[in-house]
Amino acid sequence: MFGYIGIHKPELKMKEYYKYRAYYCGLCQVLKERYGRFGQMTLTYDMTFLIILLTSLYESKVTEEQHRCLAHPTKKHWMLRNEITEYAADMNIALTYHKFLDDWNDEKSLVGLSASKLFVRKYHKIEKKYPEKCQMIAECLAKLQKYEKENVTDLDKIAKSFADLMGEMFVYRKDEWEDTLRRLGFFLGKYIYLLDAYEDVKEDIRKDNYNPLKEKIGEPSFEEEYRQILIMMMSECSKEFERLPLILDVELLRNILYAGVWKKYDEQGTKSCNKKAIDEEGKGI
Repeated sequence: MFGYIGIHKPELKMKEYYKYRAYYCGLCQVLKERYGRFGQMTLTYDMTFLIILLTSLYESKVTEEQHRCLAHPTKKHWMLRNEITEYAADMNIALTYHKFLDDWNDEKSLVGLSASKLFVRKYHKIEKKYPEKCQMIAECLAKLQKYEKENVTDLDKIAKSFADLMGEMFVYRKDEWEDTLRRLGFFLGKYIYLLDAYEDVKEDIRKDNYNPLKEKIGEPSFEEEYRQILIMMMSECSKEFERLPLILDVELLRNILYAGVWKKYDEQGTKSCNKKAIDEEGKGI
């Protein structure tokens, strides 16, 4: 359910793009140092956005480094990191641990079981450091699991669970910006959950997997109404974003929120989510 909060590269200045990559590479390096190669494999663009946002808000001191990596072994790469990078890495591992645990509990996935065992000790260290956040992650994912088993189709109800999780992760400090950051994360989390369901609905119908949209896509007005829901979620998210006193990298952040997050949706293009079209495609018509 991650990988939706990226950049829209064509509209970025080159210096903004390279800075974004430096934050991304910095997170990759921290994951490697703190959690090894397996931790490094959990890297996502979503956490890069959180790092840039919180760094801009709190004007946290950034360390510049250069390192080689497996992906680019011949040349050192510019990396930016700070204490917020470490926070994002911890949250990333906490989410990954629970995801693998859910895969085992839901599907008896041996991969999920093995992967969760790899992270269990590291997760318990994170849990001691951030007990409230880890408890929220566990509770929200447990609710999602429960709703899926009950085949809940109320979009607002089920998306709220993931939205609450994201809202908690966006709160870095309990201060005057706590409520704004929580609401920003909440609406972004709702958008991510709803977009993930939209993107997966074809495959879920074919495989008879749970998806809250399976019955709704047969409605004639589905596409336009769903698009309006997504727009509304990002509108509320952007409203909270603009309340923050951001100066550093604000155009980069706007690129992500106003254009980058729509990349996955736009990639659907002319791909219809009409149920009849899906059924015909599955039959090879």
